[in-house]
Amino acid sequence: MNVTPWIKYLKRPILEKHLLLPGVLTALLSMGLWQVGAWQPLELIGFNLLFKTRNYLPHGDWDSRIVVIGIDDHTLSKYGEFPLSRNRYTQLLETLEPSPPSTIGFDILFTEPTSADAKLAEAMEINGQIVLAIAPGLHSQTLLPVPILDRVTAKGHIVSNADVDGVTRQLSLYINQVPALSIRLLEAYNNSLQQTFTTDNNSRKPPILLPPPKPGKKIQSVWINWIAPIQKLPTYSFVDVIGKKVNPANLKNKIVLIGLTATGANDPLKTPFEKAQPTAGIYLHAAAIDNLLNNRFLKKLSWTWELFLLFCIGISSSFILTPLQFKQRTILLGLMPFTWFTLSVLVLITSNFWLPIAAPIGTMFLAGLTVQWQEQKEKQQLMSLFARHVSSETADLIWQNRNQIFQNGQLDAQEMIATVLFTDIRSFTTISEGMKPKDLLDWLNSYLGAMAECIQKHHGVIDKYIGDAVMAVFGIPFPHTETAEIKQDAINAVSAAISMQERLIILNQELERLGKPAIHIGIGIHTGLVVAGSIGGYQRLNYSVLGDAVNIAARLEQLNKNVKEENPYSILISETTFQLVKQHFHTQKLEQLQLRGRQQLTLIYSITGVRKEN
Repeated sequence: MNVTPWIKYLKRPILEKHLLLPGVLTALLSMGLWQVGAWQPLELIGFNLLFKTRNYLPHGDWDSRIVVIGIDDHTLSKYGEFPLSRNRYTQLLETLEPSPPSTIGFDILFTEPTSADAKLAEAMEINGQIVLAIAPGLHSQTLLPVPILDRVTAKGHIVSNADVDGVTRQLSLYINQVPALSIRLLEAYNNSLQQTFTTDNNSRKPPILLPPPKPGKKIQSVWINWIAPIQKLPTYSFVDVIGKKVNPANLKNKIVLIGLTATGANDPLKTPFEKAQPTAGIYLHAAAIDNLLNNRFLKKLSWTWELFLLFCIGISSSFILTPLQFKQRTILLGLMPFTWFTLSVLVLITSNFWLPIAAPIGTMFLAGLTVQWQEQKEKQQLMSLFARHVSSETADLIWQNRNQIFQNGQLDAQEMIATVLFTDIRSFTTISEGMKPKDLLDWLNSYLGAMAECIQKHHGVIDKYIGDAVMAVFGIPFPHTETAEIKQDAINAVSAAISMQERLIILNQELERLGKPAIHIGIGIHTGLVVAGSIGGYQRLNYSVLGDAVNIAARLEQLNKNVKEENPYSILISETTFQLVKQHFHTQKLEQLQLRGRQQLTLIYSITGVRKEN
């Protein structure tokens, strides 16, 4: 990629680059939207898209130590409506006893006593690593298992909270110091590990490190890393396990979760993968256990770092986009969000880190809009200095080269070689005395408009109107340093002068038809060193050129009154201009004259025609 636009941009003044930088506006606007939560709904969509995209790429899968036994439609069709008889759970535990899991968690509330509780409690006590669900509340009484079951089991809460779009992304590991079902299950799992020896060195497996409760914190939450769709997690039908249709080896030494998975369950769960068709809440606890086992809970930026990220993206996006043309900017503005999204997916895969999606990408688009707005503002500011003074081609060229001439809201003074053209109307004072002011103004404007068209057609810039006089410059506003460029400026000036005289013939015919005075002009042209820049005070500026070259061109124009012979176009040029245009125009050498205000003699030539190309 061509880095020239950025190099030129870096050379622009500090005031324009920083105090007026669109990136500052972009960053502040994006941060403000973040503060009021405007990005949040889009961020939730980005979250889902991130996980769905990761699912198509190589990454981790559900931990193989986790198994779900679901009370599914098949189970209910055989055993009747939920809740099942406590005898069914006793039967399940007895079935698992020959090849026992490491620990078993029930995502079921046993709050109502039944006659079968004693037998179920006995089966739970025999297993020794059973965790039951409880439902604590911040302001309501906790729903506990019946006392006989409560005495022989551990307990963990099953509270879950979904975001505004229905997807569950967080889990409270502790509520008022009460651990979640997943924490209690892994505590039981650690106890089981202490009783298990490996076959290679007769040593115990290391326990799973669990986050402790933080004193004084009511709710201690984590972000769930949905590692894969729930279809990839081994799930067996409750009735099939009791019917011994499931290989006992698939459940031995596993962390087993038991809960309702039937269609229409009263505990629906939406994940990034199961949003349109919710799954069962038991899989939230499976995901939490998976994250705890592998230390891969989702990490995200703190709010301070997220705001800092938006600020950096706003500044950097504007820096990247500002020097580019519209087409390049549009292409890059399409690539930047794709690049950020790709980076976010890679970070999620490699580090389990959730980078925000919507806010950064939205900031990039905001940068594009503010850069475009700033560019339009600069263009209006720059072109206001040249409004109706230049041709459309010159205007485009000025805008393309704005970085070379634009500084602090005005055009910086520059020395350059340019060709200056002066013209005015012969006997204007006499003519004006015989006309009414309105008629005079209309007459003069018709002339000035015609002359302006000729000048602009040949890429000249109208510097100013001085009554009936016109001053035009060829070779501004950016310096021409190559000989060929300076030569072309002189050729353009002479071509414009001839065009002005030819156009005047047509205009005079129209003026004669209207009964208005004819117009005759003289033109002086000189090429030399000028100083070009903004002139005036803060409230009003005018772009103009100064220098000896301007004075010489004005003096040459005045000499036309005395040079009648061999001067058919009433165009006089200096020796300097003659050397640049002599191969393109027929000229006549006149004499060396001492121009008013100059001590040295000036050699003068008249233009007598255009040389035909060979």
